[in-house]
Amino acid sequence: MALLPAPSIHAPAAEPPSSDTPGFNSLQTDKPARSLPCILPFVGDIRPPGDSSTIHPHRPPAKDGTQLMSKQILIVDDETNVRLSYRMTLETEGFTVVEADCAAEALERFPGKHFDLAILDMRMPEMDGLDFLAEMRKRGISTPTIIITAYGDIPHAVRAMKLGAIDFLKKPLTPDQLRRIVTEVIERHEKPVPEDPQEADPSVCAAELRDRYLKTAKRLLNRQDFDPARFILAKAMALDPQSAEAFNLAGVLFEMREDYDQALTFYRDAMKLAPGYEPAQQNMRRLIERSTSGSSKEPLNMGDD
Repeated sequence: MALLPAPSIHAPAAEPPSSDTPGFNSLQTDKPARSLPCILPFVGDIRPPGDSSTIHPHRPPAKDGTQLMSKQILIVDDETNVRLSYRMTLETEGFTVVEADCAAEALERFPGKHFDLAILDMRMPEMDGLDFLAEMRKRGISTPTIIITAYGDIPHAVRAMKLGAIDFLKKPLTPDQLRRIVTEVIERHEKPVPEDPQEADPSVCAAELRDRYLKTAKRLLNRQDFDPARFILAKAMALDPQSAEAFNLAGVLFEMREDYDQALTFYRDAMKLAPGYEPAQQNMRRLIERSTSGSSKEPLNMGDD
């Protein structure tokens, strides 16, 4: 039996969701998620430990105006030329780079050393990127992770999310793409997550506050903190009912909680608000594939930071 109906990917134009729709209200209630078998139990805490690095004088300021600190990055890829390219790109930005050509060597790098980010190749001999990430979490290694794939798809996408992998790049990638996502991921994990961005800075304008809500929600989803994420998303929607990104993130939240009906509702609402919004389209495709074939290689897409 299919888990979900197979709706059209291209939803027709419709009125924007309002605060009295069932989907919106589900963010503010304690309605339990539909009970379905877990794909993988969450292992460990994905929050990185404290960082004592020093400020690199040549690094550009972060988006919030603070200067990014020099970070330790582990690159795991079985291709020498790929590792060299990544190293050259990142070292010119002030990062310290450590290389490993396989998962076994990478695991030997962790004891006694703190990495702020790990960049993993998806397809490696002996142990692929996701299995390596699972082994990291099993050992209590909470390093944030970027996964690089040459195939444009991620097998076991929900498993990847539950292991804390929400950032993916497709080969071949440019130096600018690598710099951008590395900077985004490090900024996302740079500071503790505030309980409410408005309480942290009451003077911000509505548009900036909405963006802070969305960024906070992504960090909370990355950490599997579902209840605070639901609270923050409800506030983002109340502030901007036209935000397709907020509705897409709500769909991700409910999909991670395996409430697929609610997830479908929110993805549809995001597409009604912005019919060309690719993250919602991609997430909808994944649900449809799961409903028709039982699996999907489409990764969860939270949208751009």
